[in-house]
Amino acid sequence: MNSYETDRLILKPAEVQDADFFLELYNMPSFIQYIGDRNLRTKEDAENYITNRFIPQIEKLGFGNYVVILKEDNTKIGAVGIFEREGLDVLDIGFSFLEKYEGKGYAYESANKLKEVVATDFGVHKISAITTKDNFSSQKLIERLGLKFQKMVTIPEDVVELMYYEN
Repeated sequence: MNSYETDRLILKPAEVQDADFFLELYNMPSFIQYIGDRNLRTKEDAENYITNRFIPQIEKLGFGNYVVILKEDNTKIGAVGIFEREGLDVLDIGFSFLEKYEGKGYAYESANKLKEVVATDFGVHKISAITTKDNFSSQKLIERLGLKFQKMVTIPEDVVELMYYEN
């Protein structure tokens, strides 16, 4: 699977070697609040999550979850991906960034690049996004990516009603 670049960022496919990074990212209080607790408590949990969730989708679709890296110093700052998600008929774009890198345009830059890549290289022109009612920064980013609010949804094994967007 390919890596992709923007002016400031590298989007590298998630690998088992990124377990420490995902352990940190997925245990941020804001990630747990807005996206959910993925129950990653150890490096081994994160390795298994990558092996069982990310890699099979990458192998099936040719794309999936990417680690977002700053070009200037090779720092891992977040993740962006387009996923098959149970309960959704349309592929779903998602993103999360370490808090100190939020508000700098990295999420838009990386998500917009990935949206372009899946359209150009894989023929995927319709994508969706879901977010909680109180995650206003995510809602703004989703709308900036050209997706429009459609309805409220609940995905399997979740009790929270989510805002559903599509382009």
